[in-house]
Formats: sequence, C-alpha cells, structure tokens
Amino acid sequence: MDTIVTPAAQPQNIDWISNLKLIALYAVIILHCSAPLLMGYGKVPAADWWTADFLNAITRFAVPAFVMITGALLLHKEYEIGSFLKKRMGRVVVPFLFWSLVYIWYSWYNEDIAFGSNIWTDTRQVLHLLLHGACYHLWYVYMLIGLYFVIPVIGKFVRNASEQEIQYFLIVWFGVMLITQPYLVRYNPAVDMHYFTGYIGYLVLGHYLATKNFNIKNLRLWAVLLAILGVAIIVLGTRWIIDYPQWPGTMFYEPVNPAVLMLSGGIFIAAKLTVPKVSATVVRIRDFAGKYNYGIYLGHALVLFFLDDLFGISYKLCTPIVSIPLTALLCFLITLLMVWAVNKLPFFGKWISG
Repeated sequence: MDTIVTPAAQPQNIDWISNLKLIALYAVIILHCSAPLLMGYGKVPAADWWTADFLNAITRFAVPAFVMITGALLLHKEYEIGSFLKKRMGRVVVPFLFWSLVYIWYSWYNEDIAFGSNIWTDTRQVLHLLLHGACYHLWYVYMLIGLYFVIPVIGKFVRNASEQEIQYFLIVWFGVMLITQPYLVRYNPAVDMHYFTGYIGYLVLGHYLATKNFNIKNLRLWAVLLAILGVAIIVLGTRWIIDYPQWPGTMFYEPVNPAVLMLSGGIFIAAKLTVPKVSATVVRIRDFAGKYNYGIYLGHALVLFFLDDLFGISYKLCTPIVSIPLTALLCFLITLLMVWAVNKLPFFGKWISG
C-alpha cells in the first residue's frame, strides 16, 4: 500500500534535490540557447529547427522543477509569516534588483533603450522596467515572489490535510489546467476555478511527490517513460500548431500544461529515485555551484548576450546538437565564476550576488 510520511516530515535524502536543482539550472540555459533558433522556423534548415525544438522541449521541466523543489523544501515547515517573508524576500528581491539594474544598463549599452536629459522621464522608464521585467528570464522571479506570499497559507493546508485532501487538490488543479488549455477552452464552464490555477499546484505536487513513499514496481522506469511521452507531445505538438496560426505558437511549451506536467513529474520522481554514487570531489563541486544557483539564474542571460555579441558563441557555432549544450555549459561556468566574484565583493557582495 502507498504511504505518505507525516506532514511534519521532509525529504530525508537531500542529495537528489541538490542534483535536480543543478540539472534544472543547466536545462534553463539550454532552453534559452535554443530559443533563437526555434524562432527561425522556415528560415533555418529543418534539421536544425527540429534539434532546437527537441532541446527546448526536453528542458521544459526546469521551471516546474524549481517550483516543486520549493514546495518539497518549504511546505512542511511552520512559519511566522513576518519573519518568513522578511527572510525570503531579502534573499530574492535584493539580488533581483541588482541584476535588473545590470540588465537595464545592458539595454542602454545595446541601444535598446535611451536616456535623455529629463531625469523624471528616465526614472519612470527604469521603474517601469523594474516593475515589468528588465530581461526575458526575470519573469520567474515575479512568479516566485507571488508564491512566497502564499506559502505560509498553503503550507498550513498541506501540513494539516489528509492524503485524500491533497490528492483532491491536485486532481482539481489538473482538471482546471486541462480545460483552460486553448484547444479545450470551449469546454471551460463559466464556473470560476481560478483558485486552482497556476504554479501553486506545482508547489503542492513537489511536496507530495517528495514525501510520499510509492510502492510501485519499476517506478523509475514508469517515470522516465512518462517524461519521454511528455517530450514527444511537446515536440510534435509544437510543430503541428505551426500550421494552425489560430493557436498560440508556444502552447505546448507553457509550464502549466499537461505535457510539461508529465515531463516535470516524471523527471522529479526519477531524480528522487536516482542518487548516483560519486566522489567527494564531485559532491563538493556540485555544492559549490549550488550555493550560487539563484545568482547563476539571474546572471546567465547577460553572459549569453556577451558570448554572442563579442565572440560569436551561440547555436551558430557548429551543428546545433553540439553548439547549444556547449554554449550552455560555457555560459554556466562563466556565470558561476562571475557570481562568485560578485559575492566576494566587500560589504555588499553576498547580498547582491544571488
């Protein structure tokens, strides 16, 4: 019989979470390396586009995995709301503001925006960018801040709910996800179900999958097959809807959709059940990089910009199946070094680096 540990418990083996966080971070960078090629459909060789489509699809688990990890690590704890928000917001908002200003500087440097002699107009432009995003990847931080506001509340529910009640929440969340997809929206009733939408479901799912002990034979294999099925739907579905412009072109890439859920859930379970034996040196390297996980996320887009602008390093370097993972790896390493250096700045480095 399947069992779920007590609500106060937490994942006992934290290694698999550390592994998954780093893999997901690398996946995000691969995703961003492949995106420009993906947007060139019809203008690039078909084989290259399919490569970008596949790499983009297989890495779509990254953001849901981050949210599920957050749920696994935070929902089991009791918090005093004020201290929780102060601690979490301090860790997230200060580095976010620093890197947002860096991206605003880059936009000015790249002549995407301009500043004039009117200080008030320039200030409003900066504030607008801070409020709505100074770079394409920073949407995640706005979403994360919203989740932090709800975690003390949803955590109280998770800790006191029965397994059946948690399953009920997840089933309704999945059902709402289904009927709000563009291809099923005609079946979406007028009933207001927005209470069960968005990334909050990934929070609860992460806690549930991390703490539940499943008694299913060959579970890891089934999880991998589920992930493969999710990738296949994303890859083929994305190509299919190109011929139907009435559908959003990124429909199958959206994090809150059934195919990405299948991929993310499968990888999350597989990661939980897979803890490879590695040397102490590898563990130290993983933990060192993991300390700067958030900073790498914030800073990697800047490195991608300069790798392309200054050195021509991008998916164009060679065949995309090689150039995209290679560019992503180089970006990861350079960004790690950059964030580490910022962290070592006296007085304020550790607050702004991320």
